[in-house]
Amino acid sequence: MAKSQVTRAGADIGGTFTDIALEVDGVLFSEKVLTDYEKPERAIVTGLKQAAAQAGIAPSQIGTVIHGTTLATNSLIERRGAKTAFITSEGFRDVIEMRNEGRFEQYDLAIQLPAPLIARNHRFTVAGRLDAKGQELQALDEAQVQEVIAQLRQGEYDSVAVGLMHSYKNPVHEKRVRALIAQALPQLSVSISSEVSPQIREFERFNTVCANAYVKPLMSSYLQRLAQALVEEGMHCPLYLIHSGGGLMSLANAAEFPVRLLESGPAGGAIYASDFAAKYGQDKVVSFDMGGTTAKICLIDQHVPKTARVFEVARSYRFKKGSGMPISIPVIEMIEIGAGGGSIAHVDDMRQVRVGPESAGSEPGPASYGRGGARPTVTDADLLLHKLDPARFAGGSMRLDMPAAEKAMAAHVGEAQGLDAVRAAYAVAEVVDENMANAARMHAVESGQDLETYTMIAYGGAAPLHAVRLCEKLGIHRLLIPTGAGVGSAIGFLRAPFAYESLRSSVMRMSQFDGEAVNQMLREMEVEVSAFLHDTGYDGETVKELRAFMRYCGQGWEIPVSVPVQQFGPDSVPALNEAFVQNYVALFGHAIDGLDIEVVSWALSLRSKTLPPARAELQQGGTPQKGAGTVLDRREVFDGKLGQFYACDIYERLGLPRGQAVPGPVVIVEKETSTYVSPGFKVVLQSDDCMLVERIESGV
Repeated sequence: MAKSQVTRAGADIGGTFTDIALEVDGVLFSEKVLTDYEKPERAIVTGLKQAAAQAGIAPSQIGTVIHGTTLATNSLIERRGAKTAFITSEGFRDVIEMRNEGRFEQYDLAIQLPAPLIARNHRFTVAGRLDAKGQELQALDEAQVQEVIAQLRQGEYDSVAVGLMHSYKNPVHEKRVRALIAQALPQLSVSISSEVSPQIREFERFNTVCANAYVKPLMSSYLQRLAQALVEEGMHCPLYLIHSGGGLMSLANAAEFPVRLLESGPAGGAIYASDFAAKYGQDKVVSFDMGGTTAKICLIDQHVPKTARVFEVARSYRFKKGSGMPISIPVIEMIEIGAGGGSIAHVDDMRQVRVGPESAGSEPGPASYGRGGARPTVTDADLLLHKLDPARFAGGSMRLDMPAAEKAMAAHVGEAQGLDAVRAAYAVAEVVDENMANAARMHAVESGQDLETYTMIAYGGAAPLHAVRLCEKLGIHRLLIPTGAGVGSAIGFLRAPFAYESLRSSVMRMSQFDGEAVNQMLREMEVEVSAFLHDTGYDGETVKELRAFMRYCGQGWEIPVSVPVQQFGPDSVPALNEAFVQNYVALFGHAIDGLDIEVVSWALSLRSKTLPPARAELQQGGTPQKGAGTVLDRREVFDGKLGQFYACDIYERLGLPRGQAVPGPVVIVEKETSTYVSPGFKVVLQSDDCMLVERIESGV
């Protein structure tokens, strides 16, 4: 077979497991290996070799590798990036520390804001100023820049972020600062905000360029090591990265703009869920991704994930919006909480059970892994509730230690609450499920949606164990567990298009609309996005999309409005106004008469054209039949809603009768995950091995 026709591989590094999905002529093979914190690329190479052996091919036959990782995110959360300096305009040294007027906990008088990524003694200022239209008010003081360069040399910095006032409108000063630094200190890594995030709102823009500079040396080194490791194993194939917006980018661009990779793994999962939503004609979907470290929830409308221009990393206060680090880049919008299989449970000073955000990861991992972990995790709770089989975990490749899980749960949760290990595990499971349900409710309310009308699609190593309980709490009646759910994000990488989005701010009132200025900016943006796609080597058919971010004059924030790609002029204003009003009414229920409308920013995206999946009809399965198919085993499993153990049939996924409904309680096991179906629900194996889980009756 020709190399280009053989294989494509997706590799997703998570906090606990590294997932591999290998597609050979349309047939999927998958592997899960523990993440290697010392050298993450080793886990990828190991997983690729194991998947290739499973598929019966040599690693050298892999034609493409697509990679997503949380390494950049973890670097920000754990504050272990490069020694970074920040250069900004005179008078604006403390913007990233002062933040904005938002308070994530309104009534906390002792509120502590998150510490800025770059401490004050590493922040420097230079004179020179542009106005909001990009016109120079004061020339850049190059003598001051040279003084700062001397301090950079003395401080032995690894990376520099440059963020000057209004550089989103005119980058001339930032580019000059970069040129002077490159001339004097060519070894320094330099990021400028006009390239990383050319948008208004200096706090978000400055914070984003600081984050990019902070992780750039780390990610550049890692990506080079990964590329070299693949070559050493004979994999002389293209390596692409999936960015937070859900598209593929080249290795060089990923190394230059690693901040675009912060949500790369979760973005792959959203694409995976969108693909199945389109296949089964589910127009309103909430995707639920729960891995070893975090849980992610995303709304998918008409088979397209919800997107945003800003998201937060490392929320420090009970996952509340505003308590994290804002990153201003195009991103698939999802809410993320520290609730994964490895999330550590404890009892706080008020004797309340808490779960996460701290995770045991893969080293040492949950207590039941037998790798030195001594604190209880969600995985330990699932084991004690018999939802996991200690002998069949990870396809039997890892045996879980039940006594170790029991000891950890009793010592750290049970004793403080006067509970035995099983009831303590029940408390931990209910807390983590309620945390995730609350996060989903909040996300839906913020988007003006009612989750009871949605279908859930669950994937990730831990999600299928918890998905039915979430459906019970959220009032959702239908759940899909797709094939390969345990490595869903890695499979999603294989469905992602080559894509890039350019975002630029240019505030303009409709009453003063300058069509030629907009056209010029859009031409520049098209050059930018075309260059990014060209760097990937893609030269096929593309799809171009344009959005305007608009608001009523005087409002603080804007909403996205889809706009046809066109040449703009004075006659474009009525259509732009009408489109904005329609979107505004859909969100808020009413329009505001008598106010001018303005465009704040524009987003131009270019992506490769992909074919939608072949449509399939969901089989309902008829009257549920207990014990149908091939029952693998039977054991007592604890049900969260009813608070007791039930005799439960255990199936392998392919042991379920195809097209026939089987009532809960049942546990369906497979290599990468397990699914628990509680009483009151039924499960039907579809023709493509996807599982449909539905309520038997709405009152249950």
